[in-house]
Amino acid sequence: MIQFRLDLKSGVPAYRQLVDQVRQALRLGLLRPGDQLPTVRDVVKQIAINPNTVHRAYRDLEQQGLTEGRPGSGTFITRALARVPEQQKTLQRQLEKWMRSAREAGLGDEAISALVAEAMRSSEKEGPR
Repeated sequence: MIQFRLDLKSGVPAYRQLVDQVRQALRLGLLRPGDQLPTVRDVVKQIAINPNTVHRAYRDLEQQGLTEGRPGSGTFITRALARVPEQQKTLQRQLEKWMRSAREAGLGDEAISALVAEAMRSSEKEGPR
């Protein structure tokens, strides 16, 4: 089951972070059609968030056609998203190695995020190779 987390410093609304985490889990194959999302009550306990925020995220996912709320049963995944490419495992290992190097160099989360964001912007300007 998915374990939600919030980054209060990100500037991204909490409901949006939940939606993005579900979408990411779908892309990575961690969630599949038929899987149940945690109950609103469980999410509230897990990350100390307002229940209305969780309801909003779940409603947004339902409007996107990714989930279905079943009264008395919970919220279930209804469809998958396109998976990441087969090279994902290799790319993930490379990224984890880079992350270890960055941490060994003394970089914190904020500095690492800034570097990743800049690399993404830079690669978008260059276009596909």
